[in-house]
Amino acid sequence: MEVERLPRGRHGLSREFVAQNQRERLLAALAECLEERGYDGTTVSMIGAHAGVSKSDFYKQFKSKDACFLAAYAGAIERIREQVVLACGEEAKSDWASGVLRGLTALLDILAAEPAQARLVLVEGLRAGRGVYDLYQAGLQSFVPLLRQGAPAPAGAEPPPLTTDEAVVGGIASLLSRRVLAGKTGKLDEFLPEIAEFALTPYLGAAEARRIISER
Repeated sequence: MEVERLPRGRHGLSREFVAQNQRERLLAALAECLEERGYDGTTVSMIGAHAGVSKSDFYKQFKSKDACFLAAYAGAIERIREQVVLACGEEAKSDWASGVLRGLTALLDILAAEPAQARLVLVEGLRAGRGVYDLYQAGLQSFVPLLRQGAPAPAGAEPPPLTTDEAVVGGIASLLSRRVLAGKTGKLDEFLPEIAEFALTPYLGAAEARRIISER
């Protein structure tokens, strides 16, 4: 996520606009530093240097590195969720499997296009302490209703329990985090058939899931 830097010197921009721009640059810079150094190796000075923002201005925006991380993490989760929901579309209500495939495709595209954000959400978020872990869990839970809505049961079987949705969403996150940690973020699109089968099988059965994926 790139944020344009403001011109130096007098530019006639309001203080509010400048402050917001600095904040966005700091959030983007944090993700870049995490990708390079990890959470423990990232300092406030590094974040400011990447963003082109002084240390004093950093502290006008955030009380600490942790506060900056929490804001960056929450923002990244929300952006990803919004784009996945948009990709699923209204027609997903009548064609659940197609909606899931569109959502997964969008998710993988977003993460592949923004590797620093992918690492922030899927790797560093699990290393930054209890507060972030709670955000991580809340983020996962926000995707559960999207999966459950309109989900069918395999032919001749009862609908899967509600815990299945949580297990699928959590499993997808775990599979993706391992790919990101292994440095394969840019090739996540190649992972779609495997992850789609993982998502569809509990609801449609393995054979039907594979058929739908093969016809995509």
